[in-house]
Amino acid sequence: MKAVHTTPRSMTEKTTHYCPGCVHGIVHRIVADVIDDLDVQDRVVGVASVGCSILAYEYFDVDFQEAAHGRAPALATGIKRVHPDSVVFTYQGDGDLASIGAAEIIHAAMRGENITVIFVNNAIYGMTGGQMAPTTLSGQKSTTSPAGRDPGHSGHPIRVVEMLATLPGAVYLERVSCHDARHIMRTRKAIQKAFEVQLAGEGFALVEVLSNCPTNWRMDPKQSLEWLKDNMIPYFPLGELRTPGEAD
Repeated sequence: MKAVHTTPRSMTEKTTHYCPGCVHGIVHRIVADVIDDLDVQDRVVGVASVGCSILAYEYFDVDFQEAAHGRAPALATGIKRVHPDSVVFTYQGDGDLASIGAAEIIHAAMRGENITVIFVNNAIYGMTGGQMAPTTLSGQKSTTSPAGRDPGHSGHPIRVVEMLATLPGAVYLERVSCHDARHIMRTRKAIQKAFEVQLAGEGFALVEVLSNCPTNWRMDPKQSLEWLKDNMIPYFPLGELRTPGEAD
């Protein structure tokens, strides 16, 4: 029989811990495929954040470090500066990157650190019980906003890539989604471009991937992907916000 799919060299055979229907596994596979295609497995150093992605190091067959909550960009900065020939990426969720790690990501982008950031936004705190996150939509219910997020009380959801696009050090910024096959392919292209920006020495690159959370959204996987398409994308529009050569 002809093999249609094989495990990327840069992935392990570890069984996933992610909830059924979660797209973290898809994003992991994309990152591993890109590492293989660019033939940089022996140079890659990943940095795992605190959150659902905290065990990411178990799924990638590359060097990996675990960062304190929100500090992945700072750790990645240190690794890249000490080992400039390495290919360094962080893998972070919205609770980590946009909340406790907001200052870290802003200043890494401001400095133009030559790292790649994979930012998975599922609009909620996934690992710790479904609390409201900085990216939780207005009206969206969570364990800490059971009546729905009230902007008058909790403010509006943060659009991370739009915020970073104001900083000249951010060279490449794009928001993508994994809610269907066509958009998964677009995500693949964006993540590869983010790594290529680093390999070319051009500076800071971040790809925001809109994701679902069936467990904490209290939906089945199909419903959650439809909800993402109908509710998240209108507020977090897809596309490039900064491409190499556009920085001020």
